[in-house]
Amino acid sequence: MTLQQLKYAIAVADCKSINQAAKKFFLTQPALSGSLRELEEETGITLFERSNRGVCITAEGSEFLSYARQLTEQYDLMEDRFIRKKPKEKFGVSTQHYTFAVKAFMDLIRSYGMEKYEFSISETRTADVIEDVRNFKSEIGILYLDDFNKEVMVKLLKESNLVYEQLFACRVYVYLSAQHPLAQKQKITFEELSAYPCLSFDQGKNNSFYFSEEVLSTYEYDRMIKVNDRGTMLNMMIGLNGYTLCSGIICADLNGMNYRAVPLEDDEVMNIVCIRRAGASLSQIGKKYLEHLKEYENEVMR
Repeated sequence: MTLQQLKYAIAVADCKSINQAAKKFFLTQPALSGSLRELEEETGITLFERSNRGVCITAEGSEFLSYARQLTEQYDLMEDRFIRKKPKEKFGVSTQHYTFAVKAFMDLIRSYGMEKYEFSISETRTADVIEDVRNFKSEIGILYLDDFNKEVMVKLLKESNLVYEQLFACRVYVYLSAQHPLAQKQKITFEELSAYPCLSFDQGKNNSFYFSEEVLSTYEYDRMIKVNDRGTMLNMMIGLNGYTLCSGIICADLNGMNYRAVPLEDDEVMNIVCIRRAGASLSQIGKKYLEHLKEYENEVMR
């Protein structure tokens, strides 16, 4: 087994095509296929199922490649530091659509004071947050747990060799435009919200109640609009008097002063958690990012 073979296998998994991966390495398809075959024979694992439509990674192959990615990433870091002599700090975060997670990421970059770094942040669907951390794309993932989804989500995290840590707990708030007819109320009930569209982030093929980014996902909303990004959701709040359910943490310096968070008259609690790979120590950057996130515990509206 060689490092190059691992890189070939990772490329095939990412491209979902042996032919496309071969072009990336300026190889012929038979040459790359032969290298993969040697790797499979040595490990005794079938990494990919081949068909006329391309390749599909097997369950064993997915587990094998998760280790392969870690090895190749560690090698790249060593090569940068000791061979190229160009040390560069790398750090990635994947998160559900939380402005405070983005704000903490920005605070991290401002405070770290590094000349060279490669940081990435992805606001994405729940399943993708888990997949990004599982596949080493991101060191940390940010999502929420509550009494409804916790059992299912914790089982999924365990199956993905991930663990979670609670950052803070908060009540549920209604997030809406400052011009919304209900924006000045002290509390809002579901009955009062029934005349307005509820906005929810679309979860694609994993559109299960358990993967919803909004609490109380099983409630029978009279009006529902699915959106794919936070900018569209904010526009719907202003243009259609839409609303969504959130943690109550408002980052006005990012989203502006045109929005309000009003307590929902309900006893539901959101637990904001970070997820990471089991058995892996957090980097110093990761620890610093969590410190910035935990500062928001003081801003949680109770």
